[in-house]
Amino acid sequence: MGYGAMRITGDGIWGPPADHDEAIRVLRRAVELGVDFIDTADSYGPAVSEELIVEALHPYPNGLVIATKAGLTRPGPGRWEPDGRPEHLRAACEDSLRRLRLEQIPLYQLHRIDPQVPVDATIGELVRLREEGKIRHIGLSEVSADQLYEVRAMVDVVSVQNRFNLTDRRWTEVLEVCEADGLAFIPWAPIGGGDVGAAHDALDDIARAHDTSHHAVALAWLLGRSPAMLPIPGTGSVAHLEDNVAAAALDLTDDERARLDTLA
Repeated sequence: MGYGAMRITGDGIWGPPADHDEAIRVLRRAVELGVDFIDTADSYGPAVSEELIVEALHPYPNGLVIATKAGLTRPGPGRWEPDGRPEHLRAACEDSLRRLRLEQIPLYQLHRIDPQVPVDATIGELVRLREEGKIRHIGLSEVSADQLYEVRAMVDVVSVQNRFNLTDRRWTEVLEVCEADGLAFIPWAPIGGGDVGAAHDALDDIARAHDTSHHAVALAWLLGRSPAMLPIPGTGSVAHLEDNVAAAALDLTDDERARLDTLA
């Protein structure tokens, strides 16, 4: 189970969190619970999420992987615009290195493919950043299977971060490619913004049977869906974090999984 650090920012993923101290506690508690993969982006805040990660966790414990992303700009709260220009990606990467106090970013993900910029120009800059040692691995986000194949013809890709959860499985084909080829699949919105499956009797029944939450059941279903799966539920609450991480130990029966499979 990973942790997505988008929700430790302010409303609209803009500015500082309402409770700074709780955000710091969440990050530290995640590591205490054994989380060793934290996903963030320069656009979360912007910059706020990365700055909080450093404040809470630097110097980083051995084995902790901090992945960040670039390719979106923020005109204002709740607003996101793609920017895949090489000069933007380079500046964003160097800013993230500085903010995160890293010599090399373990996993650098392209937040979106910018339709206004040739793909080879965008990917070519990521390749150069990797060759310079500023990033170790390249990941993609919100791509189709065809786009994934196109980019992989240019460079090795180790992960894909697409929206995927119990009731939204539009990217099943991409998940299957990741599973077949040994790529990590990192589902964002793994609990659908907090409302996944809220109206379904099956989820109610299964959560009650295990004395747990809807969110934990949804995350346990994801973890059992594929060996490529690395969920990154995000929260600004320690209590919610602990519930999310506990889902990794939740053992659903075959019958329960079959019921949940019908909710797509």
